[in-house]
Amino acid sequence: MEIDGRTKICGLIGNPVEHTLSPMIHNTLAGRMGHNLVYVPFPVEQGRVAEAVAGADALGVLGLNVTVPYKSEVIAALKETDALARRIGAVNTLVRAAGGYKGYNTDMEGLYRAMAGEGIPIEGEQIILLGAGGAARAVAHLCAVKGAQKVYMLNRTLNRAQTVAEEVNRAAGREIVCPMCMEDYGRIPEGKYLAVQGTSVGLAPHNEDVVISDAAFYEKVHTGFDLIYSPWETKFMRLVKEHGGKAFNGLKMLLYQGIIAYELWNEVQVSEADAEAVYGKLREHFR
Repeated sequence: MEIDGRTKICGLIGNPVEHTLSPMIHNTLAGRMGHNLVYVPFPVEQGRVAEAVAGADALGVLGLNVTVPYKSEVIAALKETDALARRIGAVNTLVRAAGGYKGYNTDMEGLYRAMAGEGIPIEGEQIILLGAGGAARAVAHLCAVKGAQKVYMLNRTLNRAQTVAEEVNRAAGREIVCPMCMEDYGRIPEGKYLAVQGTSVGLAPHNEDVVISDAAFYEKVHTGFDLIYSPWETKFMRLVKEHGGKAFNGLKMLLYQGIIAYELWNEVQVSEADAEAVYGKLREHFR
């Protein structure tokens, strides 16, 4: 594309940002949809998030994505926050508004679209959720909002899982999340479950790491969804498949959270053909 005086700017703030695939998503969409827009990553030092948001506003930046470690910290710098992002306590997308930015969380809607696209239901499901950090906390809220029957949240530190469970259960108005220690997975009732791997364990280059390796655990899993997308197939995914389940990685979640952000910034609807074209480019990155 040719950059000129009318080019709109979007970007990503976080630390680090050098590894990001988001420019591939947004610049490909802009090219396919004929938008005069460019997307660039902006590394932001600790303690300077508010300055970065104010500077972006002063420069007329159309929108920003926010990645670790600033998804919660950035909220204080915003003019307004969407109800879902407020409930989750994390923002990953800033949309320009009068006098500042409004914050959204497109991660969870991105995960929901990715799972729906693969034919993975949440409503009425019994779910095992590994982890209680920021990503897993957001997944727990999503499960409550989308009507899951029960979520067994397994975490190395029980009190962290208890804190998240209390928060989600209070917001949901029902006892949906059951907090447990990671090693107590054997106490989960017999049955077949959707398991979501919400920790960073197994992230490249630690490809052979996994939070639970016991075959008895994977016998309970009919479908495994790992939020990690690098490596392409995590050990968690391999173990799910070895025990007869289906397994998916987080690349389509990355794709759809980006697409939803792009739609918010540009007030457009991205077609499935454009979504598939971007996914093809992302997939090539791992071949």
